[in-house]
Amino acid sequence: MGHNNGPTMEGGTSWRKHCWTAAREVLLPTLPIEVVRNRVRRAKELGLDYKTYASVRAQTGHDVVAFLFSSNALRVRALSPVIPMAEVAKLAAIAGAGRIGLAVAPLSPSLLASNAVLDATHPAPHVLLPFPAMAAAIRDILGKTPGDRVVLVGDAPLERDWCAAGRLAAYLPADRYFAV
Repeated sequence: MGHNNGPTMEGGTSWRKHCWTAAREVLLPTLPIEVVRNRVRRAKELGLDYKTYASVRAQTGHDVVAFLFSSNALRVRALSPVIPMAEVAKLAAIAGAGRIGLAVAPLSPSLLASNAVLDATHPAPHVLLPFPAMAAAIRDILGKTPGDRVVLVGDAPLERDWCAAGRLAAYLPADRYFAV
């Protein structure tokens, strides 16, 4: 049970591979150079590397319109309530997308709001909420913004569940986002 019995041993493997390759080429046409240039520029505006941005675009078919940042990803703690300067600079450089902070308990949204670089702050859904409650919390945070146009930047293992609950475009670990 659960075993796919490996590759087929019947003839015609090279023909099937040829058909698959040809179909793939038709499915993924070559993008005009101006489209690629615009996407590279947009990736820079968002603070993403091109590969990440292109994969989000390919997966959702939409541009990124907002980011959700957990307070963990922003390195905000009760004893150090200010976002470090490197992260502030990265957030300030984002163009054409919202920056929403999620205050993970016991932090309050007002603590994150004191960091003027964020457009909005909300309490983060508790990581152990039931999935439907977590999904409702993410929907409330996003309002009318479609989830598949929002990228979550987090730093705790269970924060990744917010991405699935909110049907968000992607989850990026904080180290990866802030390293670019």
